[in-house]
Amino acid sequence: MLWEKATATAERLHLEKPEFVQVIDVPKARIPDPIGRFSGFGIGEKATSRPEKLDLKPSLEETLAATSPNMDKRNFDRLKKGKKAVDATIDLHGMTLAAAHPRLISFVLNSHANGLRLLLVITGKGRDARSEPYAERPRGVLRQQVPDWLSRPPLAHLVLQITQAHGKHGGSGAYYVYLRRVR
Repeated sequence: MLWEKATATAERLHLEKPEFVQVIDVPKARIPDPIGRFSGFGIGEKATSRPEKLDLKPSLEETLAATSPNMDKRNFDRLKKGKKAVDATIDLHGMTLAAAHPRLISFVLNSHANGLRLLLVITGKGRDARSEPYAERPRGVLRQQVPDWLSRPPLAHLVLQITQAHGKHGGSGAYYVYLRRVR
């Protein structure tokens, strides 16, 4: 009823019919013949040269494993085997980067001020890559970012060693952070 009243008083804006525009054909771009690029190679032949080796950035686990321990061998072996007692733990998984960064900084600074040496930082392993195969962010953003935060100021001068945690403490979803002594 309301619609009928509105359309009864409405007037059309353009009563005249539009003029048709003449379409001009644009010449298509010529695509070069791809056969010239592959001359000298026949079907069934082996390639003569190997492709260049890709120089990929090593994974985080490889990078941490390759760093030399900054602590005595006995303590480092006990640390890697999960036999050294953890002094304090912080659980960051489920947090955003903006929330986790200040919490980590204050946790490490307070732990060092209290004379603690071995910290366990739980980051989580990240979302399952199979559930979101085309996600914008890489898997385990906190797991990738925490070692970087620990190696930069204001924490770099306090941290002696960063190592992936033993399986009983979280495995690849956690890190041991070994702090310098308070002097």
